[in-house]
Amino acid sequence: MTETAEQRLAEVRARIEKTAREVGRDPASVRLIAVSKTFSEVEIKPVIAAGQRLFGENRVQEAQGKWPAMVRCSRTRYAMRWRCST
Repeated sequence: MTETAEQRLAEVRARIEKTAREVGRDPASVRLIAVSKTFSEVEIKPVIAAGQRLFGENRVQEAQGKWPAMVRCSRTRYAMRWRCST
């Protein structure tokens, strides 16, 4: 059975919460930045629909091609992270 984006995101968030509690950290202080590198708009949209709102991208060309329209359609934010690759 294939998991949905919503199920996978819930699993990741549960692991983050569990680990944060284990180390004595407030789970609310942890931000999940989903990496959109190499994923198409079609693949990212279900993750946005599942509630993920913060994404990181390190390839300017990819971000320019897929994010402007997606950001207009939701409260999603993306950030250029790491050293940019060309």
